[in-house]
Amino acid sequence: MIPRRFLWLVDAAALWLAFWGAYYLLPFLRVWMEPGNLLYYPGILTRLSPAAWSGDLPELRNIFWIYLIVLAVTLLVLLMFRDYGRLMHQSRTRIIVPSMLAPLAGISLVALVSFALKSAEWSRLFVALFMLLSGLILSGYRLLLRHVFLLRKRSGVYARNVVLMGAHSGLDWMIRYFQESISPQEFRLLGQLCLRGEAAVGGNVPCLGNVLELGDLLIHRPIHEVIAIQPMTESAWIEDAIQACEAMGVLLRIVPEVLLREQRVLKAHSPFAAHNLPAIVLAPPHWDSDAMFVKRIFDLLVSGILLILLSPLFLFVAVAIKLTTPQLPVFYPWRVVGQKGLEFTGYKFTTMVPDADERKADLHAQNEMSGPVFKIKQDPRVLPLGRFLRKFSINELPQLWSVFKGDMSLVGPRPAFRHELERYEFWHKRKLSVRPGITCLWQIRGRNQITNFDDWVRMDLEYIDNWSLWLDIKILVRTAWVVIAGTGS
Repeated sequence: MIPRRFLWLVDAAALWLAFWGAYYLLPFLRVWMEPGNLLYYPGILTRLSPAAWSGDLPELRNIFWIYLIVLAVTLLVLLMFRDYGRLMHQSRTRIIVPSMLAPLAGISLVALVSFALKSAEWSRLFVALFMLLSGLILSGYRLLLRHVFLLRKRSGVYARNVVLMGAHSGLDWMIRYFQESISPQEFRLLGQLCLRGEAAVGGNVPCLGNVLELGDLLIHRPIHEVIAIQPMTESAWIEDAIQACEAMGVLLRIVPEVLLREQRVLKAHSPFAAHNLPAIVLAPPHWDSDAMFVKRIFDLLVSGILLILLSPLFLFVAVAIKLTTPQLPVFYPWRVVGQKGLEFTGYKFTTMVPDADERKADLHAQNEMSGPVFKIKQDPRVLPLGRFLRKFSINELPQLWSVFKGDMSLVGPRPAFRHELERYEFWHKRKLSVRPGITCLWQIRGRNQITNFDDWVRMDLEYIDNWSLWLDIKILVRTAWVVIAGTGS
């Protein structure tokens, strides 16, 4: 869903485009409305233009007040029509009508202001053209977005992975309900977790273990929602489910089984309309807010710009790697685990010998980092050119492509290797509740001085708990200084 505040900005830009367009199109429109031309109609120019009007519009800044009034009224009317909901759930008529009526309401207020001020020195033709263009642009871009969203929905892009957990009787009812009433384009049943000692419900929904294994499952599988069906008997496992979902930032819906047994749910109107289920909903914290959309836009713009600006440096480094080590590839594929256990392949510039991964086992005794992470300051596997690239973090730059694709963010916890993840304690795993990043607090606090993995994770969790866009900007600025100074590795 596009945040409301972002749509306000787009609407403001759309209205400004209509205002600017009406101003500069008006002279051409007047020509077409003169006698003998296509849009000529007797007396229409006289009625749309005041008698005292010379035919020239005032300077744009002198009529800017018209734009401000129409903007304020348009946004207010669209809010009243609840036009800032999910576009793909709205019909074409539901989009077009408010988009046309909102500018009309703004223009009506402009007319009232002009009448009250007894001002005749303005063109009604300009105002009418502004109103028409506003409605067309507002409805046009909304319909285009709706079309794109529907195409992506049909392809399964927006499908959220759901895991069910509970007693056999509740699972059986819920699985049938999903299969009969919930579109797989919106919610995809990933599997079920049963009570200990109970068999899984049959059908095509796989069993992923028992209810006590949810914590580990949230790490290894990309899960967006958990639905816990609270039985009428023993339900101590619910507390564990709450803690696991809270730690990993996964939405949890707790549905009392007694309501399912009475078969009221299909007729109930729940305030949580995603599944129309009477549920207690424990949503993730602020990381799932509108600000995440802005963070993603920021990542997209910055990474895209940097990829273009740094392309000469990328080419230079690639040539240097091939000249010094022609047998090695330019990029090292980095297979890691990201947000909610989703694996992806990132890339770094190659800085090590070809058999670096095989030689790691022989160097474990020299590991300077406690915990699952392997780190040696003077790593003998690093090539001479690689040492220079690592000193100034140049080897990390190809990860900008992972940021642009959406696998990573500019700022966030370090992603984990799968073999490292197997040695994580559960509290370590909370760092995977958000999108991993190229840099974070550990980078600007001297990561080459950190030898305790727990301290590293604590800084990641500090970032997660105190996240803001301003914190991201501060970390990026300080990271730039660390890179320039060559103290980041």
